[in-house]
Amino acid sequence: MTALSPAPVEFFPALSALADVRHTFIQRVPGLELKVEREEALRRLARVHEETRARHGFAGMPLINANQVHGREVAVVKTDTASPVEGVDALITNQPEVNLGIYVADCCAIYFVDPLKQAIGLAHSGKKGTELGITTAVIEAMGRHFGSEPRDLVIQLSPCIRPPDYEVDFAAEIVRQARAAGVQYVHDCGISTASDLSRYYSYRVEKGRTGRLLALLALT
Repeated sequence: MTALSPAPVEFFPALSALADVRHTFIQRVPGLELKVEREEALRRLARVHEETRARHGFAGMPLINANQVHGREVAVVKTDTASPVEGVDALITNQPEVNLGIYVADCCAIYFVDPLKQAIGLAHSGKKGTELGITTAVIEAMGRHFGSEPRDLVIQLSPCIRPPDYEVDFAAEIVRQARAAGVQYVHDCGISTASDLSRYYSYRVEKGRTGRLLALLALT
């Protein structure tokens, strides 16, 4: 079987500056036909995503993702957690070598890092999840389970759909909720997925039949 080339990726300077944390955001895969339903799209993406994970230092780490129901539930995961985790839209851990993964295609992947307590989280937040306050839920869960203080957290927002491509600026609301919870270090790349279909998948623009971007985060 012919090996697939790794997909294009991007990194966020605020996360790259942190020690003992590995992250990436996997972009659109050039030349791969994905005008299909979600499960088939993920099946077609699986091999290239695995190649890309290996290329960027995640080889050998269990990939744990969520089944993403547009809610606000948060799961604490370990190396032996079954994936995907049912009924949640956010994952947190303080175990090294656990690769958290969140799929998006217009929704926002939110990265959470506590560099002092050595804990991380990833959340999927679109219009509904943002309205339900999943950002606040993750911050509170990291405090309960790992002793994380909001003032110590570093939060990064991925590319997601934004005005004028979408009528609701949920990225701005995510930032507002994080700051209201006491987070000082909130970073937003400011990119709209719907504005550049050469780099990103957009559920809205492509009428739901498209691929998924993959946010990855791990403690090393």
